[in-house]
Amino acid sequence: MAEVDARTLERRALIGSIVGAGVLGSLALVGGIVAQSRVLLFDGAFVLLGIVLSALSLSASRAAATAPDARFPFGRQAITPIAIAVQGAALLGTLVYAAADAVAVIVAGGSDVAAGAVVGYGVLSMLASLALVRWLARTAPDSDLVAAEVAQWRAGALLSLVYAVGAAVALLLAAWSLDEAVRYADPVLVLLACVVLVRIPLRLLRAAGLELMEAAPPADVAAAIDREVRKVRDEFDLPEAIVRATKLGERLYVEVDFVVAAGLWDVSGEDRVRRALLRGLETLGYELWATVELTTDPELAA
Repeated sequence: MAEVDARTLERRALIGSIVGAGVLGSLALVGGIVAQSRVLLFDGAFVLLGIVLSALSLSASRAAATAPDARFPFGRQAITPIAIAVQGAALLGTLVYAAADAVAVIVAGGSDVAAGAVVGYGVLSMLASLALVRWLARTAPDSDLVAAEVAQWRAGALLSLVYAVGAAVALLLAAWSLDEAVRYADPVLVLLACVVLVRIPLRLLRAAGLELMEAAPPADVAAAIDREVRKVRDEFDLPEAIVRATKLGERLYVEVDFVVAAGLWDVSGEDRVRRALLRGLETLGYELWATVELTTDPELAA
């Protein structure tokens, strides 16, 4: 029941993110066209791209929740890091294109912009982004897909602040009759936006790549696994364990091997150890696939 509730909350958060992106993206595009502002057009395109990526995340959430079958006996949890990798690649490509366009505008001598409209949009977008960050984090705090959305909206709030401050500086320059400098405000803001945002797709790509390559789970998850293993060792007076773990989407794979002396353990004793460790690991909140073994042969645990 808890798994069903978590998935429902995850989808509700993703749908809310899509709605928020649609409103802000449309507002930015309209404002960019009216004010002839590249930075607003860029922000609108970036936010609306987020709708496509959020829809991809929503589809991935539904696919990951599908029960294992004959064709996918281990389920479809790999779709989660794949979707996150696609998000990262698409966002990175958008930033590269926007940066190249901004450089071209600077080389061409800049462009006119309605700085007041950019200030107003920046403040509004920042407040809306912060509100969405707070709501998403509360709605589905344990979802990797929603965490990716939160990262994007948090970066969007910072980016909006950059827009507002940069455009306010442009207004001051205009008040000081430095109109030539104002012409470069729009493309420079785009370049600043790209610098602010570039960490987001790089982080998404790195996290997804590590999961797909079956790397060790995040440090906090690994520490929690070690903590539960130590509890079982203390309870049953077991030797140091050989622990292997990886995380794939919402699924946590754990293999724990204990090398014990011959003649001290039987199958029922091994079952008691296995049940105790599984109870502890299940509290971590992931879909758990765990193997716990006691063996007298070190080669079998290697």
